[in-house]
Amino acid sequence: MKFLIRYKAGLVIALAVVTLVSCQKTFNEKTVQQKDFSNNAIVQLHVATVNASRNYLYIDAEKLTGALMSTGSIFPTTGAGFMVNPGPRAFLVRDTLPTTTQVPLSFAENLQVNKRYTIFLYDTITSPKQKTVETTIVTPTDTSCRMRFANFIYNPTAVTNVDVFSYSRNANIFTNIAVTDVTGYIPYASRVSVDTFYVRETGTTNLLYKTSMSNLTEKRNYTFVYRGSHRGTKTSTLFSTY
Repeated sequence: MKFLIRYKAGLVIALAVVTLVSCQKTFNEKTVQQKDFSNNAIVQLHVATVNASRNYLYIDAEKLTGALMSTGSIFPTTGAGFMVNPGPRAFLVRDTLPTTTQVPLSFAENLQVNKRYTIFLYDTITSPKQKTVETTIVTPTDTSCRMRFANFIYNPTAVTNVDVFSYSRNANIFTNIAVTDVTGYIPYASRVSVDTFYVRETGTTNLLYKTSMSNLTEKRNYTFVYRGSHRGTKTSTLFSTY
């Protein structure tokens, strides 16, 4: 009798195990996931093109961005950048509206493994251009951050180079920067409550533009972009690459 009870109990357990195993679902990975990012290039995109809107980024004919980009946009909006397989890559930025007057911008880049790049789009939607620079990230060992300056102001004719004056330092921190120039990084105090930057014609106090910045995060690498129209509305963008 005891044997029969034990046999029935064992049979019930065995059936339960078989049922549980048969109900387990397996994930059929249709798209191969990339889990190793150690052998890629890292790219960040900034749109300084005047009057750009509804822009998408494509790489090798594959749409990369989900949200529309406009003047002042950064992709990705947070983080160090997006991963791209190294080697020759075909880039395309375009406005997808059928009636747009924006000219599609296509260009090629030969990206190197384990390097970082920033792509700046500039000029106007009828004559868009791009400049790609290698971005060397160094993390400060103290409480400071790092900053570089990019001059992408638009004007149909040549304009004077510029200096950037820091109120808190009472000195120029970038000097003689031509249009489309991107400087190297300099150390900058991250715990300054407020600093005002004055963009001036080189070698003078002729003010072109000013903006204030506050409480930058320590150990980050920032890019200060001077953009807009030299004869119209001037503006700027500040973004970080970790």
